[in-house]
Amino acid sequence: MSSKPEPVTSEPEPRWLTPAERAGWLSLAGILIRLPGALDSQLQRDAGMNTFEYFVLSGLSMAPKHTLRMTELAAFVSGSPSRLSHVVKRLEQRGWVRRDLDPQDARCTNAVLTEAGWDKVVASAPGHVEAVRHLVIDALTSGQIRQLHEIGERILGRVAPDEPCTAYRPATHETTPTTHPAEASTRQTEPSTRQAKSTAHQTKPTTRQAASTHQTQPATPRSKKVPRS
Repeated sequence: MSSKPEPVTSEPEPRWLTPAERAGWLSLAGILIRLPGALDSQLQRDAGMNTFEYFVLSGLSMAPKHTLRMTELAAFVSGSPSRLSHVVKRLEQRGWVRRDLDPQDARCTNAVLTEAGWDKVVASAPGHVEAVRHLVIDALTSGQIRQLHEIGERILGRVAPDEPCTAYRPATHETTPTTHPAEASTRQTEPSTRQAKSTAHQTKPTTRQAASTHQTQPATPRSKKVPRS
């Protein structure tokens, strides 16, 4: 007795992109391919580091006491723990970062920005900010920048849904907004101008792009013998 043939099931039709969807995707793909190289080029030329290394230093510069657990830092830079470990090792060799055991939990390791690392990020931030403004920010309206943030958060939620947190934000730890390294660098060369605008800054804060738009409320810089403001 012959068995009945299995019914033929057709494969579901692929969800092909519409012309509008294809145009949007190709624009994003072009950014993903070209923008990282443009940012890396500026940082390598002017600061001798790549964008990922800059993000590590910048994230630590805006953290309380310039210190973050390695897991928090990995979330901030959107990097894997293994990649971050290799990068921090290179930054340690340059004297910009050190690693300490977390005094609150010996199972955790903290990354700490050194004095030399602070000086490096202060010197590097203005050039990076200008590149970010030229390549991204100045090309968009304020409304488009808000949309860019919303779109980025939605896509990151799909790309990395299991991330413990999307990005480290000092505002959750800090109570007093202070100075970002990019502003500290400017204050060294233009103290009178910055002081004259201090009242305006209190009522209309400027945007801190030196952390590549990840941060909105930087932490307190290290005290130095030469005042930074």
